[in-house]
Parts: sequence; structure tokens; C-alpha cells
Amino acid sequence: MMFRAQCSLVVDCGFSFTHASPVLQNFTLNYGVRRMDLGGKALTNYLKELVSYRSLNVMDETLLIDDAKEKLCFVSLDVPGDLHLARCSYILPDGITYKKGFVKDMDEALRYRTLPQVSDSKDHGMDTNKSEDRKKAELSQNEFVLTNERFLVPEMLFHPIDLGINQAGLAECIVRAVQACHPYLQPVLFESIILTGGSTLFPRFTERLERELRPLVPDDYKVKITRQENPIFGVWRGGSILASSPDFESMCITKSEYEEMGSARCRRRFFH
Repeated sequence: MMFRAQCSLVVDCGFSFTHASPVLQNFTLNYGVRRMDLGGKALTNYLKELVSYRSLNVMDETLLIDDAKEKLCFVSLDVPGDLHLARCSYILPDGITYKKGFVKDMDEALRYRTLPQVSDSKDHGMDTNKSEDRKKAELSQNEFVLTNERFLVPEMLFHPIDLGINQAGLAECIVRAVQACHPYLQPVLFESIILTGGSTLFPRFTERLERELRPLVPDDYKVKITRQENPIFGVWRGGSILASSPDFESMCITKSEYEEMGSARCRRRFFH
């Protein structure tokens, strides 16, 4: 196909929202963009609610819960089987002995996350010299235990309706974005799905998305999903490239235009 090297579907699981955006020759096909009102912030808030309800009040500890989410949560490929997970504890800082929160037993946590860098302690914020001491943290310290929350939190992206959120899941969002494009582009888009955004770093995310997507895609279409090398900074890099292009000024809304027409001017320029 003539568009094969110039067409892709970018799935951005960002901080506040998740977007599936068809891109052709470096231009976004705005009519095909689909959005989910779920992102990393919603996952963190959901984990805060679960921990506060079951263990201790951490509603004001956003940074700590973000850290626990990134180190302990993963995407489940077998929800019934993973319901029998071993418990994992996260130790909260006391401001004296420990300045930062940490996972009580990182080896146990990694056993279920199946990360490829299980031997690299730097990737998980763990100091090798102190890991043994941290495993011996006293039970009197503030800590909360995660079990099925470890995969129920990322599950929001795939089946939000199961948690009372009336939205389509990520796989269905992708299919709707592709189906809004020309039929000639659809097989190429399914074969070039690019993941970006911090939430795509959950272990097993790509495998689970492909498993959810395959039944929704025609059998004669291939499904190929790739993730950026550093998905957290993907949006920043794209914005940086766009801002440095010579055509950037012609794409912008001026201050006087915005003051005259407000957000309606932005919608007319960018979404129509």
C-alpha cells in the first residue's frame, strides 16, 4: 500500500485522557480521533480510594500512591488466576528513618510483574545496599498492602464499565478511531499502532491490548502494536518537533484571535 510507511495510529495513555489518533503523512486525521476520559490521574485516584477504604487514609499522598502504582501495578492476562496473588506491602516514609516510600519486598512484587529488568535495582528506585534492611521494616510503621488492586487499577483502561464508568474500553476506542477513517487506511492503521504515555509502561500492557483488540478486528487484518522507547516523553518530543518546524506559526491561534472568539476559534481551527 502506498500509505504503509506514512500511516499509523498513535495511542496516547496520558495523565488526564487517553487518545487514539490516526496519523497520515505527519498530519492527524481529526475526524478519526477518539478520546477516553481516563488516564494516569484517574488510575492514581482509584488506587488512593481503594487503599483509603481498606487500609489507611492516603487521599493526600498523591506522589506516594503514584510511586506505588508504578512499582506494583501490572496488567492482568488472567484475572481469575491473578486473584490469588501474593500480598505486597508498600512502606510509607516516616520522615526520620525513611525519607521516601518503598516496596517492602521488591523481589516478590517483580515475580508477578514479570519485568525483564528484575536484576536492575536502579529501575525501581531501590538501593541494593539497603534492600535487605527495607525488607525487615517493622510492622508498626505505616504501610498498606495491595493484592488484587495491583491489576484492578490498570483494568480501568480495558473495562471501565466493570467499575461503573460508562465508557468504552481502550480496544473499542481504537477500533472506533480506525473505522472513522477511509477503508483503504484501516488495515494499515491496525498494522501500525504506536503506544505512548506513562500508563503504557504497565507490564503486560501490550500483550493485553492485543488480546482485547484481536476479536474486534477483521480476521484478514494484521494487528501490530509497538511501544515507544520512552513513552513518558513521547508527547513532549512531538510538541518540541512541532514547535521547531517552520510552519508552526501558521498553525497557531494568536492572542487577539483567542480574545475575540475564545475556545470556539480553537475548535474551528483544530477539530473541523
